[in-house]
Amino acid sequence: MREEDPFDEGATGGGILRQPKAVWATAGASVVAFMGIGLVDPILPSIAQGLDASASQVSLLFTSYFLITAFAMLVTGFVSSRIGGRKTLLAGLALVVVFAALSGTSSSVAELVGFRAGWGLGNALFVSTALAVIVGAAAGGSAAAILLYESALGLGMACGPLLGALLGDASWRYPFFGTAALMAIGFLCIAAFLKEQPRPAVKTSLLDPVKALGHGGLASVAASAFFYNYAFFTILAFTPFVLDMTPYKSGAVFFAWGLLLAVFSVLVAPRLQRRFGSLKVLGASLVLLAADLLVLGYGSHTTAIVATIASGAFIGMNNTVYTELALGVSDAPRPVASAGYNFVRWFAAAAAPFLAPKIEEWTDIHVPFVVAALAALVGAAVVGVRRTALTHEAEELEPVHALEDGVTVFAD
Repeated sequence: MREEDPFDEGATGGGILRQPKAVWATAGASVVAFMGIGLVDPILPSIAQGLDASASQVSLLFTSYFLITAFAMLVTGFVSSRIGGRKTLLAGLALVVVFAALSGTSSSVAELVGFRAGWGLGNALFVSTALAVIVGAAAGGSAAAILLYESALGLGMACGPLLGALLGDASWRYPFFGTAALMAIGFLCIAAFLKEQPRPAVKTSLLDPVKALGHGGLASVAASAFFYNYAFFTILAFTPFVLDMTPYKSGAVFFAWGLLLAVFSVLVAPRLQRRFGSLKVLGASLVLLAADLLVLGYGSHTTAIVATIASGAFIGMNNTVYTELALGVSDAPRPVASAGYNFVRWFAAAAAPFLAPKIEEWTDIHVPFVVAALAALVGAAVVGVRRTALTHEAEELEPVHALEDGVTVFAD
């Protein structure tokens, strides 16, 4: 049977570009939501200077954001299964608008860290529900819907640093106000174009995601992703201080990084998986990421820039494979499995931004990248050691573009 091409209107009955307004509204808001993750990257040094703070203090912007996101994974399914996807999206967007705007008014690092935590809760409610909503409302089947969602993720990750640089060159406060304005537009679009979808027949409890981690395969994927995320967010949160560039230049570097992430996540990873298998692709990509981190840590300034951009390729592949494994490796409902998996891995995203600058203070600038490289290798080792628990499911998995029914995913 010919593999379905999401871009082929005949194959999908609509094609990825022929979608209802509700889908475009949700996808557009998703782009802005993912922009919020990397928005502060190019302006971290400016924030530190403007608020007279150290690198480790400013890095708490990521820590508070992702710590709240981790715990919110236990709440999002509980909320959306009771009030519905549309209301959950709108609640998340409203929180982002409020806390992004408040972030721009901060007079201290403590205030900004607190506002980012509220932002993280809103973002978690939104992005963890957006994929299920897009799948439910999209024309052309789930393949087109998932590809559209992943494209929104990649575009947001790429454009976040660029927006942060363009607005942050004038003041570090402007990117926060800009994000609040864009999310307010997203709120209005979803309120106008998205109708409420049917609620799940079975409501999700707060402990269901934790119980799902009792499955050995899902626990293995989550453990490996935990170490991988430490490496990922060392690059995202600590590298801007190492590069020490103007917001424009730093934004350009992470824009290129985000483009590679998008291309390898959506286009390259599925092709490599079909040829070599998910576990081989994941293991090799983690080892290459570890090597890239060492080059980044010990290379010249120019080499560090190239290594930072190149890391986007490995991160994009890892994101896609991890998501597919998490959704398919256990018999738990996909929304529940995804929530449990994300609950574990986002703790590493919270830890890395705080620990990396602390490790530099205790040692030197190279060691944080060595620790991150070791974390990536541990992630690869977990995949290798637990291969038996993962092999059958991984080899049977089709790319995530074959998802059906309502899926709750919070991807990178």
